[in-house]
Amino acid sequence: MEGVSVITKYFKNLDDLQLQRFTQLGALYATWNERVNLVSRKDIEHLYERHILHSLSIARFIKFKPDVKVMDLGTGGGFPGIPLAICFPEVQFTLIDSIAKKMRVVEDLVQVLDLKNVSTIVGRAENIKGSFDYVVSRAVAPLSEIYAWTGKSIAKKQQHAMPNGIICLKGGDLRDELMPFKNRVEVHEIHDWFDEEFFETKKLVYLPC
Repeated sequence: MEGVSVITKYFKNLDDLQLQRFTQLGALYATWNERVNLVSRKDIEHLYERHILHSLSIARFIKFKPDVKVMDLGTGGGFPGIPLAICFPEVQFTLIDSIAKKMRVVEDLVQVLDLKNVSTIVGRAENIKGSFDYVVSRAVAPLSEIYAWTGKSIAKKQQHAMPNGIICLKGGDLRDELMPFKNRVEVHEIHDWFDEEFFETKKLVYLPC
């Protein structure tokens, strides 16, 4: 398994606690993945690049301000929420997924890493109470569905120059999926931030709400 160096290559100002937590993730995911299929067997060898660094592309797009509230929709094994929570310890993250066994793993990771800025919910986004500045997700569903599920949960009050909204990590040809949003949506090529081959087809999609 490649190590934390692929993270520090791009994020050079991490403190000792952040480095410790990112280093711990490798062993924690390897252990849990033997019991619960969080990532594919072939991908566990590339955890830091294909899952952790991929999640952190959101941190290259936006620097969340302290006390902002972020929903991670369909977090699965904790992506992108856990890497982002390590990167932004003063931001409040709520990780949501409807699959209870995966959320039990996420809850354990949060406890072991002592991530006090993370809460977890087993359930569906459309049933969640409260408001969030941003919704993040990684390859969960088409953007129109994510918007239908979470649009009502996005706060009206703005804390950033960048409007509150939805930030998704996606791949492939998105023309049909994004057509309903026309000029409202922004698409960013992740390979502009990270030079590994894996990111050549990966995109970050931002929808202001």
